[in-house]
Amino acid sequence: MPRELVHRAAVAEVMLTGWQRLGETRFAMTAQWPRGHSFFTPVDGGHHDPLIAAETIRQAGALLAHAEFGVPFGHQFLMEELTLTVCPDQLRIGRAPAALDLDITCKEVKKRGRRLTGMRYETTVLREGRPAAQGQISFSTVAPAVYRRLRPERVFSAGHCPIPLTAPLAPQSVGRHSPADVVLSPTSTPNRWQLRIDTRHPVLFDHHVDHVPGMVLLEAARQAATAVLPHTSPLLPLTLQCQFTKYTELDLPCLIDALPLPKTAPQDPETVLITGHQHGEPVFTTTLTTAPTDPHPTQP
Repeated sequence: MPRELVHRAAVAEVMLTGWQRLGETRFAMTAQWPRGHSFFTPVDGGHHDPLIAAETIRQAGALLAHAEFGVPFGHQFLMEELTLTVCPDQLRIGRAPAALDLDITCKEVKKRGRRLTGMRYETTVLREGRPAAQGQISFSTVAPAVYRRLRPERVFSAGHCPIPLTAPLAPQSVGRHSPADVVLSPTSTPNRWQLRIDTRHPVLFDHHVDHVPGMVLLEAARQAATAVLPHTSPLLPLTLQCQFTKYTELDLPCLIDALPLPKTAPQDPETVLITGHQHGEPVFTTTLTTAPTDPHPTQP
C-alpha cells in the first residue's frame, strides 16, 4: 500500500493493506492492526485502542479520494465530522495481528465538474466476519490555490512555528504511559486544559502540516474524558461523535474543556462533552462515551 495514498510518511503507520471496487460507490478494503503500537497502545493490555479504528477509517477516505475519485496529491483534506462506535469484544488482542475487512459505502459525493470536492462515507470494520467498529467521516478537498486563499498568510511563512511546548499532565491521569504521548497541559481552571502541541511527535505529526490534525484533537478528547472521570481502571472509548468547525492553529493556544453529562440510568456508560476553543471561538466538539475495561479479558 503506497503510504502517500493514506497521507502517511512512515510505512509503519499505514493500516490498510488492499482495496477493491465493488460498485460505483461501494468498496472493500483489508487492513491489519499490530498487537502493539508505539502510540495506539493497548488499552489495559487487552484491547486494541479504539482510536486505531478511527485512524484506519480516516486512511480509507484518503485512499478512495486519490485512487478511485482522482483527487490529485497536494490537495488538502478537511475533516468535518467523524463518528465511531466500537464493539469491545472484537477489539481484544489475540496472538496475532488483527486481520480486518472494511465494507465502505460512499454517500453525498460532491463534485465540481469531474473533480471530487467532498463526500461522506460509512465504514464497517469486520474482524473474522463480526463488526469490530463502525464509523463515518465527512470531508472536503481543496485545491492548493484555494487553500492558500483560505488560510492566513503567516502559516506559509518560513518563520511559522507552533507555540512553545507546554508541560504535560501526569501520563497516568490521562491513560498514557509516556509524557511524550500526553497532549494536554494543566491550567488554573478545573476541567480545562491547554492543548499540548508537539510537532516532533512521530505519529501525531507524521509529516509537516500547517494546522493541528484532527487525530490530535480526537486524542485530546479521549485524554480529557479520562482526566475528568473518576475511574481508576483504564477507560475504553465506546462511541465518538466529533465535529470540526475551524482550523486549529499551531501558533495559538487551544483550550480544551470537558463536561461529564448526567446518566439516565446507573448502568449507562459515562458520557463526556469535550470542546476546544481558540481566541474564544469553537474549533471542535466531541461527545465521547466510555466505560471501564474488563480487568481480565479473554483472548480470541
